[in-house]
Amino acid sequence: MPLPEQERYTYSDYATWDDDVRYELIAGVPYLMSPAPTPRHQLIAGELALIFGSFLRGKPCKLISSPIDVRLNADTDDDTIVQPDLIVVCDKKKIGEKNIVGAPDLVVEVLSPSTETHDRMVKFALYRAYGVREYWVVDPKRRFVEVNLLENGKYIKEVYGDKDVIDVAVLPGLAVNLTEVFPEGPEDGKDAAEP
Repeated sequence: MPLPEQERYTYSDYATWDDDVRYELIAGVPYLMSPAPTPRHQLIAGELALIFGSFLRGKPCKLISSPIDVRLNADTDDDTIVQPDLIVVCDKKKIGEKNIVGAPDLVVEVLSPSTETHDRMVKFALYRAYGVREYWVVDPKRRFVEVNLLENGKYIKEVYGDKDVIDVAVLPGLAVNLTEVFPEGPEDGKDAAEP
């Protein structure tokens, strides 16, 4: 949900805001990040980070986990900053001292109930427009992954279930077995069983 719009902001404004409150900036409009992620969200993001990180060890592409500021349009208006759950960057010139400057090669967003529409619509359009080559939308509740591959300026989507294996297009040789990614246990929003 955007904050009341008073004016358009840029990265210079964003850099002065309170570090204890996390925002994303979309075309100059600040969006308050959702509350702290659930354990299931973090378990999934953690498993993916382990898989990607192990594969990329010693390779030129780098994995970076949230929170990290990604300045998608830093070379123009510099008014769009996102904080994906995981990114892979293969151009070391994009890795700045404080943030990522330009589009990552791969972005992973693990859905939360409060961010699902934002991730599926707003961020989908942003990542496509700025040239993110591969965009994963991970649904913890329904236990599937949508992989969007950029071809001729459009995303081609494939959906994978929790028993499938994904060959990562931007990282040839990496196959992600989703049985290793989705944890067993209580669904989001439900309490664990009492002892």
